[in-house]
Amino acid sequence: MTTTIRQILDEKGYHIHSVPPDTIVYDAIKLMGEAGIGALLVMEDGRLAGIFSERDYTRKIVLMNRSSKDTRVSEIMTSKVLYMTADQTVDDCMAVMSKHHIRHLPVVENGKPIGMLSVMDVMRNVLMEKEFIISQLENYISGTG
Repeated sequence: MTTTIRQILDEKGYHIHSVPPDTIVYDAIKLMGEAGIGALLVMEDGRLAGIFSERDYTRKIVLMNRSSKDTRVSEIMTSKVLYMTADQTVDDCMAVMSKHHIRHLPVVENGKPIGMLSVMDVMRNVLMEKEFIISQLENYISGTG
């Protein structure tokens, strides 16, 4: 029983939080705090130009002693964005996140972002699948399933 990314987005929703590249980092961080998220897509002319995450902020602003009020997102965003398609599986997503040590993956369909997955979304799904399997095995063993 392998879950597709589309199934997760159907439950979670197809929400995308984004900013243009010229957004001041302080404003992007403020938006992330208000939305309770750890990453924003950076969109330019309807296309995915990058991703901006809490890691970008801590490593490229805080640790480099830069000002979040004087720096644009485009200066510190991750430009090479890895992404998933909605028909790929949670296992595919876990493999990419694990291999590249990333916590957020945009979901793209027909060249356009349709959603975002976090490592917590993936882990929640994995745990639910494991709980379902355990329940089925317990029912089988007790003879009630």
